[in-house]
Amino acid sequence: MEATEILKKVRKIEIKTRGLSNQIFSGQYHSVFKGRGMAFSEVREYQYGDDIRSIDWNVTARYNHPYVKIFEEERELTTMLIVDVSGSNEFGTKKQFKEDIITEIAAVLAFSAIHNNDKVGMIFFSDIIEKFIPPKKGSKHILRIIRELIDFKPKSQKTNISVGLKYFTNVIKKRCTAFLLSDFFDENFDNAMKIANNKHDLIAINIYDKWDYQLPDIGLMKVRNAETGNILWVDTSDKTVRENFNNWTKKHKNYLNNTFIKSGVDVVNIRTDEDYVRPLINLFKRREARY
Repeated sequence: MEATEILKKVRKIEIKTRGLSNQIFSGQYHSVFKGRGMAFSEVREYQYGDDIRSIDWNVTARYNHPYVKIFEEERELTTMLIVDVSGSNEFGTKKQFKEDIITEIAAVLAFSAIHNNDKVGMIFFSDIIEKFIPPKKGSKHILRIIRELIDFKPKSQKTNISVGLKYFTNVIKKRCTAFLLSDFFDENFDNAMKIANNKHDLIAINIYDKWDYQLPDIGLMKVRNAETGNILWVDTSDKTVRENFNNWTKKHKNYLNNTFIKSGVDVVNIRTDEDYVRPLINLFKRREARY
């Protein structure tokens, strides 16, 4: 992709996602993802009803009058975006590819975090760690993240969610809020997810297409596996073929649901042909009501 084309795309996504963040998400993000812990702010004179445990005895002795310490919630957090860049995200049958929606959602979350005075970092993964962008503040840093999301070319097309989660757990030492953006076409990552969520606050954003879990009855169809490159012909008019596919999708959905529940991870499901604003707002509302 040419540099001018990349800049145009970055600008287009910046305008759309910054606007959404300013108008919709920033306030809710701020109320949901709060600082954990209190930091000393200032001292003031003791007032009737103040907790005596907050008296600053050094200042009190100096001025021969009681003073209390004032604390404020620590606002600065770190937000990590853990992004699946495997081949299966290069798919979408109506409005957008999965990877395009992932880019927009990641940008909205990044701008919301910046407005919350948080640092933002990113991990790109396939079945290997493709790239790590350390957490930083500032709009320039967010624009770099968007540029990488648009133009990044992974070395591998395969998926291994455990690899991404284990790297995240090892490299980010301080507790943070993390969003895992993927279509979750993988298995055996339940243990890595549980460990990651025990150490951090992990939220799963599942991006899927309508036809990921349905096989249309349209006769002989040529299918290419985006992650392996294998091509095969599938007779979709065969009832047994469709039943086998349906059984696999039910099994996979059950695995995902059980994994999210057992690991205690919040999940929001977003389809490629639907607006992602409402599901994200609902996620924030659920978490705000709970905490």
